[in-house]
Amino acid sequence: MATFQRFEDIVAWQKARELSKKVYSVSARGKFSGDYGLKDQIRRASVSAMSNIAEGFERDGNKEFVYFLAIAKGSVGELRSQLYIALDQEYVKPEEHTDLMNLATETGRMIAGLMMYISGANQKGKRFK
Repeated sequence: MATFQRFEDIVAWQKARELSKKVYSVSARGKFSGDYGLKDQIRRASVSAMSNIAEGFERDGNKEFVYFLAIAKGSVGELRSQLYIALDQEYVKPEEHTDLMNLATETGRMIAGLMMYISGANQKGKRFK
């Protein structure tokens, strides 16, 4: 695996960005757009995923990066749970739900893989010495 020069080069961040874009799109429609609590929470979870990947990358060392990746992965899990609520409330169609769940699952797996890769490297940040 190559080293990253910018967080925008990280495929997991790119997937999280795609997921966030789709969440924003689907939550802006119909009854979903009027459920302010769920709409805001699912959007925050999607933003958290991509933002924590970026923030971790910009921190001081691999342990901090992995810490923020773990938060990002947790946010993807939160988002997946909220997608079930959206499905149960009929805010999303079953096929949209499946597509979003598949993208979220793929994003979570990519983050997990990146965590494993980064954990195997030696650079330690100031925070975790």
